[in-house]
Amino acid sequence: MSPRPLDGRVAVVSGANHGIGAATAVELARLGADVAVTYLPGTNIDDEPRPAAYRAQRDQDAATAVAAVEAVGRRAHAVRADLTDPDAPARIFAEADAALGPVSILVNNASGWRADTFAADRADPLRRHRSTISGDTAMPQLLVDARGGALMIAELAASVRRHRLRWGRVVSLTSGGPMGFPGEVSYGAAKAALENYTMSASIELADDGITANVVHPPVTDTGWITDEVRAFVDTSADHVHIAEPAEVAEVIGWLCTDAARLVTGNVVRLR
Repeated sequence: MSPRPLDGRVAVVSGANHGIGAATAVELARLGADVAVTYLPGTNIDDEPRPAAYRAQRDQDAATAVAAVEAVGRRAHAVRADLTDPDAPARIFAEADAALGPVSILVNNASGWRADTFAADRADPLRRHRSTISGDTAMPQLLVDARGGALMIAELAASVRRHRLRWGRVVSLTSGGPMGFPGEVSYGAAKAALENYTMSASIELADDGITANVVHPPVTDTGWITDEVRAFVDTSADHVHIAEPAEVAEVIGWLCTDAARLVTGNVVRLR
């Protein structure tokens, strides 16, 4: 494989101001792509202003992600976008196209994550707080992870067709599984919907030269890992590693190359 197999490609990575998203932006750049990084602005689902320090930190994180892409010799552009807004995906792609060129790679990483539950006990086994499911807990996740992800896929397909690229890649991030996600029920449901949208895209967009896959990362150290989490993974029958974001990004990057041209319609479970 060429050291820069994505040379000349343009990618959009949502939620790329930190964690797996930021690592993926750098990995795609390392492989030769120019990258638009999206991140959440300073309001939430209820349009309540976030504290100034929160907004400043998000802007700084996005600037750091842009600088990391540029440090490996590729162009980058940050887009402030709230995926609870149904018009945001079209604006993201229009802005990325104007700044970097036609987009042919999409990584659906952004999440409206909230920990919610049907159970009366509001603390999970790792003593993390969770809320009883409500409209306030469910809607951000359903709007961002499910609807937002689907609209981003639609914009990727439109970009590939409009520019007659005959080539494209979609990689969506998931968690939970077909048996649900106890303790994070809306997150699991929203990710299940995104998985289904991505599987449909793998069939419906194949004639456009677009592959579509889902990556299910292992427990990943994005700043939330505690000793309790490490002990849980060590004794779990379902988990093997605590991964670094860059390790997950390597798999995502490979799926975006021509080496993975026959890989489509899969949920790739990492352990």
